[in-house]
Amino acid sequence: MLHNSKPAHSRPVTRAAVSGLLGLCLSAFALPAGAQTPSWIIPELLPAAKAEGSLIVYGSMNEEEALPFYKIFEGATGIKVSYVRSNDTGLFSRITIEHRTRQRTWDVVVTTPVNRLPDEILVQMEPPEAKGLIPQARSPNKRWYGVYANYNTPAYNTKFVTREQLPKTYEEFLARKEWAGRIAIDKSDTEWLYALFQHYGEQKGRKIAQDMAAQLKPVLTDGHLALARSVGAGEYLVALNNYTSLTLNVKLAGSATDYWALDPIALIFGSVGVNTQAPHPKAAQLAANYVLSRDAQSFLTRRGRLPTRPDVQTNPPGVMDVLTKKKITAAVFLAEENKKWSTTFNEIFRPR
Repeated sequence: MLHNSKPAHSRPVTRAAVSGLLGLCLSAFALPAGAQTPSWIIPELLPAAKAEGSLIVYGSMNEEEALPFYKIFEGATGIKVSYVRSNDTGLFSRITIEHRTRQRTWDVVVTTPVNRLPDEILVQMEPPEAKGLIPQARSPNKRWYGVYANYNTPAYNTKFVTREQLPKTYEEFLARKEWAGRIAIDKSDTEWLYALFQHYGEQKGRKIAQDMAAQLKPVLTDGHLALARSVGAGEYLVALNNYTSLTLNVKLAGSATDYWALDPIALIFGSVGVNTQAPHPKAAQLAANYVLSRDAQSFLTRRGRLPTRPDVQTNPPGVMDVLTKKKITAAVFLAEENKKWSTTFNEIFRPR
């Protein structure tokens, strides 16, 4: 049975909602009698993984999406999954503290700042399914792999803003003075700022960001999904930046929102890593292979997530055709580099 072992600050989900989602998942993905074993199953690893009996996953994916996602793994392997959800900052702090105190509390982590974790926390691994990923989604030191891609683009509410009003460059945002105070950006968007500096050069990029901060007065929000939902509800007219996949998630749910692409597009990943102190190391290796598989990533596209595999179609189709026409800048930071860009972001958007 899949368990959702969430900390107190996680967003609650009702039992009825979870049951309904799991039922839909099982009806869509349950294997009929005599069906082939999923390609991501590693036959020589499965017996040892099953003998460990369970798997503990730390992640930032919301429960409505994550529980059906891991139910597929549980159904195919017979390994019980416990899912612990928190935001990126909470997971990073928790993992760091638990590693320092040698608590064997988790096996696999799937979230965006996995690449910032110290090497001693993550196992070096080469899941067979990693061969199917785009090159940028494979870490050079083999300690993390991208499960879904977060392409950074602005978004807008389609009821209050027309496509004709959308700026064609970040410099053109400065002409939209009527949007002042009705624009928002997540307070952690350091990768977006990095890409802006790389594209325009540090001096010009800083000037554009400072002018947008001063003239448009963007509201700083906490959480990319919350920002996407706020734009979809009309609380903000425009998101200066957000994850394209979350804009699509809210659009697919029926809200009046969409994205548009500008140069540059920062690219980061929701990645998987395996704990060096994993209580269930074999199950963890098998789960890492699962989340990188075509089956798993195809499931994630149902809610608009963008795959890291070229053999998986986006939902809606054609998203990559739009994004790849722009300058894409990979912005995968180590912890120290992220501190530097956090300081720069706060100097511009949160001046004292």
